[in-house]
Amino acid sequence: MNIEEKNGTTVLRRTPEKKPPKNIGTWLIGRPLPTADAPHQTIGKAIGLAVFASDALSSTAYATQEMMVILAIAGMSAMNYSVPIAVGIVALLGILTLSYEQVIHAYPNGGGAYIVARDNLGDMAALVAGAALLTDYILTVSVSISSGVAQIVSAFPELFPWRVEVGVLAVAFVTLINLRGVRESGKAFAIPTYFFVLMMVATVGTGLIRYLTGSLGVVQNPPEMEMLHAAQPVTFFLILRAFSNGTSAVTGVEAISNGTTAFKEPRSRNAGITLIWMSVILGTLLMAITFLAVQIQAVPSETETIISQMARTAFGGRGILYLGTIVATTVILVMAANTAFAGFPRLSALVAEDGYLPRQLTYRGSRLVYSRGIVALAVIASLLIVIFQASVTNLIPLYAIGVFLSFTLAQAGMALRWWKCGQLKPGQEIVERGSVLREDRAWQFKMISNGLGALTTFIVMIVFAVTKFTDGAWIVIILTPLLVMGFLSIHRHYRRLAERLSLEHFGAPGPIQRHRAILLIGGVHRGSLAALRYARTLTDDITAVHVSIDPEETAKLQRKWETWGDGVRLVILDSPFRTFVEPLIEYIEDLDQRRRPNEVVTVIVPQFIARHWMSNGLHARAADTLRRVLINREGLVITEVPYQVGDLASEEKKE
Repeated sequence: MNIEEKNGTTVLRRTPEKKPPKNIGTWLIGRPLPTADAPHQTIGKAIGLAVFASDALSSTAYATQEMMVILAIAGMSAMNYSVPIAVGIVALLGILTLSYEQVIHAYPNGGGAYIVARDNLGDMAALVAGAALLTDYILTVSVSISSGVAQIVSAFPELFPWRVEVGVLAVAFVTLINLRGVRESGKAFAIPTYFFVLMMVATVGTGLIRYLTGSLGVVQNPPEMEMLHAAQPVTFFLILRAFSNGTSAVTGVEAISNGTTAFKEPRSRNAGITLIWMSVILGTLLMAITFLAVQIQAVPSETETIISQMARTAFGGRGILYLGTIVATTVILVMAANTAFAGFPRLSALVAEDGYLPRQLTYRGSRLVYSRGIVALAVIASLLIVIFQASVTNLIPLYAIGVFLSFTLAQAGMALRWWKCGQLKPGQEIVERGSVLREDRAWQFKMISNGLGALTTFIVMIVFAVTKFTDGAWIVIILTPLLVMGFLSIHRHYRRLAERLSLEHFGAPGPIQRHRAILLIGGVHRGSLAALRYARTLTDDITAVHVSIDPEETAKLQRKWETWGDGVRLVILDSPFRTFVEPLIEYIEDLDQRRRPNEVVTVIVPQFIARHWMSNGLHARAADTLRRVLINREGLVITEVPYQVGDLASEEKKE
């Protein structure tokens, strides 16, 4: 222990020479890391792609299928519209990539849409963006895990009845890995992510080569077409619905901008390059998968995914390469939840720092991750998997509307930021809400690109809200303002608490005029006498109180107190209904009515403490009960005086 003295303050700095002892917690998530190790827990581009891009890359496994599910309403002939729709989605991806690359460089401390909206559009816009993003992260876990389970079911149909249980176990597995820390989770997910990219390149590459040579053919023994609705003609509205389903492919693009601080220095450059890598891979795979799905006449189905049909057609059956593709796709879909586990805790910590979520979410656990945010995300996502029975089709309508709302706010905020930069003189700088604005010669181009991004994502959001409203999007539309109201309620509580605790205009409190001690005794023994000795150190105004349930036992207690009570007054509270708390509360309420200003009453409760934790469960926790009942009373202190009674368990064994 190092001791430092500065300005009358003593600082004790712990310098542990030994590593913390191992227990079940360290075995599961690893040994605790000191705060000084935080800079060493950052990641590079290769690991960053695995951590933050797995969500976006994994969406190629279900985006095409979700487009085709809608087009199937008009029959197999409508599937040809999939490719033009995919082109539109890739164009949208390009706009978002350009926009968020600018966000990364403008806000190197991360925060994404929430920080951009807060600094440029105000607190209310930031709360809407925060609510939308937090909802999206939760749904990312539910959708990606459910889609991964669907891949498993495609290869092993007998597991279909157990899909919900498998999904919840997968969430628990990803949670455990993330609790081990950013670097360890990144290393754990890097191999599956790159294995998925390799297998998908091999699958679509083989499929494209066989298509060009004329040997690809169509899918053999396709699953039955699952008609969700009666057959309809191809309409513009139907195309819009398919497009809105397919835009699930671009969700996750914002994750890197939210977690820029996780990258090594220069963090903005590394994060920006990772974003571009991710977008190129995502756009290429989405186009290739959609094109091949149309060529082999794949059928969208809950029982066999498009990826499964494409892989067995490209590889000519369910051989080792087919199984490799299914395994890689399943793993990446499960790992895709890692993007949300990387983003949700960081974003919730930012919102909590601003006082709109519980402060506990800002706490970094033993492995320097926001462990409480990670656990909260896991619990909520698991509940959604159970409620929606791990169905991707049922979860998708809830999925993208929130993220497109955050896209719109982020791009609108950036467009406004560039306009402000354009009004500055050369060399001029201003600080606005902690963000530094500088004159930028390319401000017009950046403002137009971000403005175009905001307009595009706003249109997509409206399309999604309209086309998916009756399918479940109304839930998110209602949930977002409810979350914002919750944020404001939490902030109001913290603000009022700060006002009550403020020392501004606060005069020095008057001295305590009287200090009374009430000593609760259930019997006269060593523990109660130890509590009496403690009470003597506080005040001489002591009253011993016993709640009488058994008259004979009470009489014995009175006789013993006359011998051991050291002259302290004893009050007997009769309890005809054999209750402990109610008579005591009545007694304290009577004291309250007669209490003078600046008078303090301390209730002292003796408590047996056994060395073995199982033995402690055999004793009533009177102090805990009293705290719950009396905690709101002003001028009342409840003190527990422990009395260690030795190792009873070992003595019982000897007997």
